[in-house]
Amino acid sequence: MDSLILNEGFPLLSFLIFLPLAGAVVLLFFSGESFARWWTLAVTTITAIFSIRLVTGFDTSTAKYQFAEAHNWIPQFHINYILGVDGISILLVLLTTLIMPFCVTASWKYIQKRVTPFMVCLLIMETSMLGVFMALDFVLFYILWEFMLIPMYLLIAIWGGPRKVYASIKFFLYTLVGSILLLVAIIALYLKNGSFYIPDMMWQSYSLEFQIFVFLAFFLAFAIKVPMFPFHTWLPAAHVEAPTAGSVILASVLLKMGTYGFLRFCLPITPDASVVLAPYVLWLSIAGILYGGFTALAQNDMKKLIAYSSVGHMGFVTLGIFVFNPMGVKGAIIQMINHGVTTGALFLCVGMIYERTHSRELKVAAGVGKYMPWYVTFLAFFSLSSFGFPGTNSFIGEFLVLAGTFKENVPLALAAIPGAVLAAAYMLRLLQRVVWGGTDNPDQSYLKDLGLREIVTLTPFLIFVFWIGLNPQPFINLMDASVADLLNQFDAWKQQQAVATLTLK
Repeated sequence: MDSLILNEGFPLLSFLIFLPLAGAVVLLFFSGESFARWWTLAVTTITAIFSIRLVTGFDTSTAKYQFAEAHNWIPQFHINYILGVDGISILLVLLTTLIMPFCVTASWKYIQKRVTPFMVCLLIMETSMLGVFMALDFVLFYILWEFMLIPMYLLIAIWGGPRKVYASIKFFLYTLVGSILLLVAIIALYLKNGSFYIPDMMWQSYSLEFQIFVFLAFFLAFAIKVPMFPFHTWLPAAHVEAPTAGSVILASVLLKMGTYGFLRFCLPITPDASVVLAPYVLWLSIAGILYGGFTALAQNDMKKLIAYSSVGHMGFVTLGIFVFNPMGVKGAIIQMINHGVTTGALFLCVGMIYERTHSRELKVAAGVGKYMPWYVTFLAFFSLSSFGFPGTNSFIGEFLVLAGTFKENVPLALAAIPGAVLAAAYMLRLLQRVVWGGTDNPDQSYLKDLGLREIVTLTPFLIFVFWIGLNPQPFINLMDASVADLLNQFDAWKQQQAVATLTLK
């Protein structure tokens, strides 16, 4: 437990995890659609406010897990309730808590049937997502990882679009396969270590064969969640059929569980296998960047376009992680946050136009700029952010990833650059069609511009677009010590293995 800074006072992490769950339980005993909306908004807002304490009390000089809580749970099986956050996980916790209230406001009018069960699903989702980023015991982590499946499945299957059954089952089966492989890796590590405590499993002298086995199980589980090419096929269907809040949660938080898993588990638990298999992961990342870009360029459904763009954007994240240098890894973490902010905002924008036109087709939304100036203003900034325009958040993330990649492998970096060009092409195409359209635009005179609720929902996303884009240093400071510690240990491990290999020769 040397890696923990135990919290002796108020159990903040447990409070953040269980407050949404307690809020969901309350909704089971009270009916009324208006109460469900306001109660869920209140619970998610309180959770977001309390999560700010993580930043104000966070020590940026240490890589240890902070605000930690450790309690016996099932001691005879070495299963414990252990929570903590470090510089890698704190930003993802904040991303989750700060986005959830806006998922509620985005559903205010969009969800008109079974409102209370919908809000229960949102609150349960928040508990599971926060727990995944805080858990330091593998059994606790796995329970919370699986806990997310049911509410997300229900969000798609009950409140989704015309092909909701197909999309929800595909999402469930893909994720379940990954979860089974994750469980196999966890059991294998437990048999080696006799403990489920995650830090105790890191930097151990496992054989290369064992590491490759565990890495591949981890990789498939996390690659499906990201999703990496070619494990991405569940994502477009899930995004297109999910309600707006479901799409935002998928894009902003759920996909980050996969890349978080690569950083938290693959690098420190299977470092040798990570080095051996990194070239394959890197070229799969390039394939995802290019495939996502070309496929997004061909879409006329706005949700599909943004969904396929996620495949490309998350390719930059995995690219940054597996170049194994500070610029690449920091760029990857920043890009996780950027993707959550920008793509979440774009899905909100699509939901807002869908509420008015009942269509996601570009030809139906063509030329709305004439009647919805506030809407297209927000859409323009989020589109610029999506393709990494200088001054926006995505620019700094992609810049760091590409700089880190150039440092390690110039051909690889050159292969990634067309992905940035493709992002500009498909986002500017979307923006041109929506703002101006063409000579045969449909009648849009009946459309009303954004109301106060919608402006309030989108404004915080826009603030973060420019805050991270113009002043990323506070966000980099939070992760700096943890990333440096991870990569220092990784480099030391590689040197140690190199010396051992020379000695054997």
